Amino acid sequence: MLKNQLNPLPKMALIVLSLIWSNFLYAQQEQVKGATQDENGQFLSGVNIKALNTKTGNTFNTSSSNKGLFSFSNLPEGGPYQFIFSSVGYQSDTLSGYTIKNGQQIALSVKLISVKQTIDEVYIGYGVTTKKDLTGSITSIKSEDLNTGVFSNVGQLLQGKVPGLVISNNNSNPNATPSVTLRGSSTLRSGEATEPYYVIDGVPGASLALVSPQDIESIDVLRDASATAIYGSKAANGVIIVTTKKGKSGQSAINYDSYVAMDKIAKRLEMMNAQQYRSYINDNGFSMEPIDDTGADTDWQKEVSRIGVSHNHNVSILGGSEKTKYSASINTFNNQGVIKGTDLDRQIARGYVQSKAMNDKLEMSFNVNVSLTKQNNVPAQGQGLSVFDAMYYYLPYSPLKNEDGTWFENTPRSQYANPVSLIEENILLSKTKLIQGHVKLGYQIFDGLKYNLDLSLQNRQFNYNEYNSSLSMIARNMNGRATRAAVEDQRKVLETNLAYDKTFAGLHKISALLGYSWEESNNNDGIQLSVSDFYGDDLTYYNPGMANVINRNGFGGYYLSTLRMISVYSRLNYTFNNKYILQGTLRRDGSSAFGLNNRWGTFPSVSAAWKISEEDFMKDNRLFNELKLRAGYGASGNSLGFDVFTARSVYGASVTDFENSQGQIVRTLKALRDSNPNLKWERTDMLNIGVDFSLFSNGLSGSIEWYDKNTTDLIYSFAVSPVIYPSGYLTANIGKINNRGFEVSLNTIPAKTDNFTWNSGINLSQNKNIVKSISNEKFSSQFIELAYLDGAGQSNANQQRLMEGYAIGQFYTWEWAGYNENGISTFYVRDEDMGERTGETTITPELKDRAFTGTALPKFTLGWNNALAYKQWSASILFQGVFGGKIINATRARHSNVVGNAGNKNLLAEVASTDKPTDINAHYLSDRYLESGDYLRISTLSFGYTFKNLGTQIKNIRLAATVNNPYVFTKYKGLDPEVNLGGLEPGIDNRQTYPRTRTFMFGANFNF
Repeated sequence: MLKNQLNPLPKMALIVLSLIWSNFLYAQQEQVKGATQDENGQFLSGVNIKALNTKTGNTFNTSSSNKGLFSFSNLPEGGPYQFIFSSVGYQSDTLSGYTIKNGQQIALSVKLISVKQTIDEVYIGYGVTTKKDLTGSITSIKSEDLNTGVFSNVGQLLQGKVPGLVISNNNSNPNATPSVTLRGSSTLRSGEATEPYYVIDGVPGASLALVSPQDIESIDVLRDASATAIYGSKAANGVIIVTTKKGKSGQSAINYDSYVAMDKIAKRLEMMNAQQYRSYINDNGFSMEPIDDTGADTDWQKEVSRIGVSHNHNVSILGGSEKTKYSASINTFNNQGVIKGTDLDRQIARGYVQSKAMNDKLEMSFNVNVSLTKQNNVPAQGQGLSVFDAMYYYLPYSPLKNEDGTWFENTPRSQYANPVSLIEENILLSKTKLIQGHVKLGYQIFDGLKYNLDLSLQNRQFNYNEYNSSLSMIARNMNGRATRAAVEDQRKVLETNLAYDKTFAGLHKISALLGYSWEESNNNDGIQLSVSDFYGDDLTYYNPGMANVINRNGFGGYYLSTLRMISVYSRLNYTFNNKYILQGTLRRDGSSAFGLNNRWGTFPSVSAAWKISEEDFMKDNRLFNELKLRAGYGASGNSLGFDVFTARSVYGASVTDFENSQGQIVRTLKALRDSNPNLKWERTDMLNIGVDFSLFSNGLSGSIEWYDKNTTDLIYSFAVSPVIYPSGYLTANIGKINNRGFEVSLNTIPAKTDNFTWNSGINLSQNKNIVKSISNEKFSSQFIELAYLDGAGQSNANQQRLMEGYAIGQFYTWEWAGYNENGISTFYVRDEDMGERTGETTITPELKDRAFTGTALPKFTLGWNNALAYKQWSASILFQGVFGGKIINATRARHSNVVGNAGNKNLLAEVASTDKPTDINAHYLSDRYLESGDYLRISTLSFGYTFKNLGTQIKNIRLAATVNNPYVFTKYKGLDPEVNLGGLEPGIDNRQTYPRTRTFMFGANFNF
């Protein structure tokens, strides 16, 4: 019986084991399998595939292999399932409605579309729209279309890319920033007041030093007043909106981007060598001091220069889910200048996280950015105490050092210093720390209405350290001099608004915005100490307490300035039937920077667009894919570059001491600035008319713009009677400027096959600048003298004049008339009353003999970009040009002073054949040294190759080689025709020019 009872057990065990084995085999079968490809049919590796059971909410993940294949084998039966495909650089795709059943296999195939170069989304200030719905003039550039190079400034990324945006990199100093001008100069002030307003990730006025080029997703340039008016009093010079890269749903990626670059001087000034100089002196009867000629042959340009080696490394992490997105990056950048002693070192760290809650109605994000910058520089003072001047004028037959190892110097000679000693005996180091925190909250109150809150805090700490050693020519006989300064700036911004977006009956789309802004800036909170007479140079600037002398006038002009601004703003956009668009904005700003009687300003705008291509009569046309006419008028202001004292009376310590009745030496006070309670905003009104078009199946697209920009109430500091105004100067609203021009932007695809694509984009801009007035009802001036270049023997002879009816940068110089019988330069004489030529010439010109001889501002600017792609190869070439402006080559004049320099300073090699040795006026600044500033530059030439589908661990690798500034077509005789074109004194080349470089750059990008 017992045996019979035990017999069934093995059978039952066998049945159970069979069931388990069959389930195991089923579990190992591929329930879902498939392949991922790009739009060209190439298999994609590393694609993230998420299987979502829409009923239970459970998710399962896998990724495609190096052959683009994937499978799922462990999905619970049932469904329905969604399969979500995502990969960096491609648009996500979703396949829905699949049910997992026992014994049935599902086969999937998906082609992911790469993210196109054209941008549909455009940031317009406090919101986003599409390119097709724009009513204003806005240019959007995606990250892959930005310029490539050793860049530390956003402006360099945009050069040649945006119509109407003139960016001048007048030298290759790693510590210099380019001038940026949009649609012409429209202020009489300098610095921040001349440039566009920057917005980074929604934070207005954020520092560009917080963003590395590798972290930028896109840049939007708001060019006309109807687009910029939403930013009110800060937007007269345009607005540049920078958007950084952030994680996306279904994405998980690690990127490493790096390059190494080598800079060399593109062009040298051909100065005389030792043999040429001796021959010139002896052949023309000049004399030289025996102390100078030691038999050396020194190339001073070579002694102060080097091959600049720069490198950049950027590591970023991007990712996200349906609820949470994140990104983080670390960037380190070192830019070594070609002049010894100049370099920039910067580290940037960024962190971002965004999450949703409350059924996705609440969205909140945190963003923290930190930047550390260290800059080394060399002396660039006047009176010859500049490396960039001394490297040319120092005599070639003098040695670097004396036999005893000390620097060779001829100290009695005026404005004369060994350029290498200027580098080695002086330290100029600055350090900047920036930290920014940004919190953003959004709550969907109901469908179409959203509440937004932005809070940001930016803190900047700047430290300046300078030491002039006991051997420095800058601080002679001072036994060492140290200067240290510490300054802190802090900025708080609150932005809150309600945004409404709703479409009714499929015809009426309404978008509305109503907001409030508050900001406070506490700037220039600092102190400076300057001391001298040390016991040695070992400590440099580190222990100023060891000095014996304190400079009582060396505490720096640091005055804590607390500025506040509050604003209310609104925008209403109405679209009917996707054909007709009308938009209006209104902003009212109040600022403590201006006079008590004018602290508030109102800035309205209105714009409209007509999508002609959406009309019924255009439906059957085969020419236009898109045709849109738009027009806009708006007002904006310029409150940038002010402190709280601009319109107030300020008294401070004078530079002289006073002995009072008790015999005590005390500081005296003096008026530094007088109050003007009527000082108000500079205001810019602009009319813009544009046409956007796309033809031939989008093979040719572009826009044509015309604008008329009028700026009134220009702010300038006038010299006034000290009897009425103790400081002798008053800041007042005094003038008007007009800028008018057109812009053309064209994009075309000249060739496209399955394996080859050629994209070409060109933009052409023309602007005419006219000063309409430099007077008001109280202060009147016929002209303002500008650009004093300190030419030898030319006291008070300014080279530019600001005058009604002429452009900013109008040259006002003597007119060269050739040589007289003695080989001396002569100049035309003009009648003092009539201003006309008398027919006479003179070798001793007076100020009255000057005349208008040309303008620095160009008539046309050009940018032409070509991008070619063949399979996995790519190439691009960018041309950039400026035409119609003049440059005064004061550097050439300085080094052509044959009589004054002979035996004392070096000369250009060309003067031996072009100038007369008897010409005592050879260096006089006149139209003789006014040269054409026209140039066409091959700005960038780049080649690259991308290794794709390398496996599940490495998605792709891109290698690239780039040459910046390989060649420039120009007739300009100076180092480079790209000089500063911003501010009040454009078109000047005057001795302080850092050499322009040619850059060879090799980069690699790894996508994990």
